[in-house]
Amino acid sequence: MSSTASIPSVNPPAANPPASAPGRIPLLMRIYGVICLVSGATVLACGALIIWALATGGTDAVSHSHHVTLTVTLTVIQLVLVFLHSVADVVFGVSLLRNRRRHAALYAYLLVLLNIVIGIITIMLLGFKGHVADPLIRIAILLVIASTVDPSLRRERELARQRRNKELEREAAAGTLGRAKDGRGFIALNFFNLFWVFTVCCVIGLIIETVYHMVIVDPGHYQDRAGMLFGPFSPIYGFGATLMTIALNRFYKANPAIIFLVSAVIGGAFEAATSWFMETSFGAVAWNYSGFTILGLFPDPIATLTGGRTSTLFMCMWGALGFVWIRFCLPWLLRLINHIPWRWRYAVTTVCALLMLVDGVMTLQSLECWYDRESGLQPNSPVEVFYAKHFDNDYMQHRFQSMTITPEKTARVETAD
Repeated sequence: MSSTASIPSVNPPAANPPASAPGRIPLLMRIYGVICLVSGATVLACGALIIWALATGGTDAVSHSHHVTLTVTLTVIQLVLVFLHSVADVVFGVSLLRNRRRHAALYAYLLVLLNIVIGIITIMLLGFKGHVADPLIRIAILLVIASTVDPSLRRERELARQRRNKELEREAAAGTLGRAKDGRGFIALNFFNLFWVFTVCCVIGLIIETVYHMVIVDPGHYQDRAGMLFGPFSPIYGFGATLMTIALNRFYKANPAIIFLVSAVIGGAFEAATSWFMETSFGAVAWNYSGFTILGLFPDPIATLTGGRTSTLFMCMWGALGFVWIRFCLPWLLRLINHIPWRWRYAVTTVCALLMLVDGVMTLQSLECWYDRESGLQPNSPVEVFYAKHFDNDYMQHRFQSMTITPEKTARVETAD
């Protein structure tokens, strides 16, 4: 007797879609993707003509300037960056249209970086005028798109909605708000923490520099060393402390010599870069260490190498400040900012950041108008009239007492005529 064994039919379980599966990229963003695709392709198509025009006659306008090499170099760098920007625009647009979220987010961040660099070079060549508005607007749009389409950020937001309030309340009670999670550094490198590092160090740096000038440089004489149009801020110290915090966040317990050396290199390099940018863009010189010596015996090699933009002494001071900042001041700052009620911290930070942004923009605009007036140009727009009326040359010289404006020192295209 034979029997047939019946084999039960086994159906594979249906794959459950992830609860947070990303949907299609919004229509407005896809439209923006089309704009990026078309504009990038157009620039690439015209690239050969632009390069040809520059090679045949584009240097005529700057041929009579003693800064011709710097001006042409910056122009060539800008053209290369514009070419890379156009390539990234095309890929970014295609990624948006094909709903490739991760690629779109990555290229959005790349475009943000390119726009920042292009904006800086534009200021050097043309000043802080309407030309800067385009990269600023694009940066804002790209950051919105990146934070929206990035799958990791989407998942992070979904999880944050479920646990943020409870976690923040526990951390506030324990006094650990702002600390890095899982031991990955001393603080969390988010906008909230870095903004307050920048702001507090702007104030502390200004106090240190003012006292140093009154005690060491010119005993008993007060000089306003502020670096922004409003408020007690010196942004070079704010940016320097921010860069050192990012670089040393995971090494805050490292050998003191390592912390000192890294801080000295970062601080000195940033000081030299800031000096070069200000002089190249606005003809502004706020400090110069040319002629410094080592113990009065021989010329300072760092000051000589950088043209007086930084020095061995001040690099050592940056190193010492970096060590004190990472080891002692940063924990104090966390305790200070934790006094901001955790339910208000983001609103307060947003308002303060907007005020600081307005201060920064008005500072650059006032320097631009001061530069124009020193160049013999009369105010011919409402913005220039406003600054000429409220922030004239006497006001600017009184506010930025250590700064002088020399238009001939810039690399601007118009100075080459």
